[in-house]
Amino acid sequence: MNDLPRNFALTLGAGGARAAYQVGVLRFLARLFPDLCIPILTGVSAGAINTAFLANYTGRFADGTDRLRELWQGLTLDRIFRSNAISLAMNVARWGMRLVSGGMQLSPPTRGLVDTAPLRSFLHGALGTTDGTLHGVAENLRSGRLRSVGVTTTNYATGQSVTWVQGERLSLWERPLRRGESTTLAVDHVMGSCALPLFFPAIRIGPHWHGDGGVHLTAPLSPALHLGAERIFAVSTRYLKSTREAEQPVTTGYPPPATVIGVLLNSVFLDMLDYDAMTLQRLNRLVVDLPEEKRMGLRQIQLLVMRPSRDLEPLASEYEPALPRSFRFLIRGLGTRETTSPAMLATLLFTPDYIRRLIEIGEQDAEARKDEIVQFLS
Repeated sequence: MNDLPRNFALTLGAGGARAAYQVGVLRFLARLFPDLCIPILTGVSAGAINTAFLANYTGRFADGTDRLRELWQGLTLDRIFRSNAISLAMNVARWGMRLVSGGMQLSPPTRGLVDTAPLRSFLHGALGTTDGTLHGVAENLRSGRLRSVGVTTTNYATGQSVTWVQGERLSLWERPLRRGESTTLAVDHVMGSCALPLFFPAIRIGPHWHGDGGVHLTAPLSPALHLGAERIFAVSTRYLKSTREAEQPVTTGYPPPATVIGVLLNSVFLDMLDYDAMTLQRLNRLVVDLPEEKRMGLRQIQLLVMRPSRDLEPLASEYEPALPRSFRFLIRGLGTRETTSPAMLATLLFTPDYIRRLIEIGEQDAEARKDEIVQFLS
């Protein structure tokens, strides 16, 4: 049971701090199958951090998920970006100068609202690298524990979605707006994949600058499919609301900026996984009904999507007071307290208590679907 078929894939979606939920799901899998080896790994945005860690870790799956939980529970906002008042004020001032300068360079170039140097340091330590290269990936490929791994970024110069792939016998793909690129994975690929537009600075990879991979990834399951997956276990951080819940207003009056930003974050980074899963399920039904000679290369794909059993956004409001005072002041100015579902806050709430709670929810949700998961992995 610990050796999954070579066409099995784990896909981890976006969500910022909400990606801690994925750690809880992985922890439960490790309790069931401590020596699990997952052949194909793909991830985007915050999910790329978890994907890179799993692909790079050379020990037992159970030990790796324990370590991943420790890393997440030790995260604070200061380990993601500089959140002190001086640093935030200087970046905001630079953006203001850019807006009123008419294109003149009156201040140093502005590449993001925050400085993510702490995140780079954190990733170097978490991934055990001094030169930036994820050396454990090559070792896992050599040993056969891993078949391929893909991390997706958005190329700001071309608008393309680029999945950076390292693996064996790769069959790369090229579409007008998405493509696969063979590489040796490094910290820069992970940094680029989770670089929130405008908020986090873009990362230079080769000749171009790259940002969050979820921006233009309209088919989040496609990298796994291109890498040969025929069975995909996907972990979303998006709570699936009922019709009644979805119709309830989250704010009254004119929407504050935080509400607008939250809707954009969810639509760009989270909703696409649901849409892609629905499309795949429809194609599965179509493939079953077609004779083999008319399938045009389409194949049936088994899919299981794990998602939170409760909305993680209202939960974030309970833990908001733990944020650094200067950053809390800034986001409250954007209106995070004027909505009952602060998606922007849930994305940026890197506080130990909130993260610990998300990990617990992930474990509980996976345990509630234990029989389904065991059957799917078997």
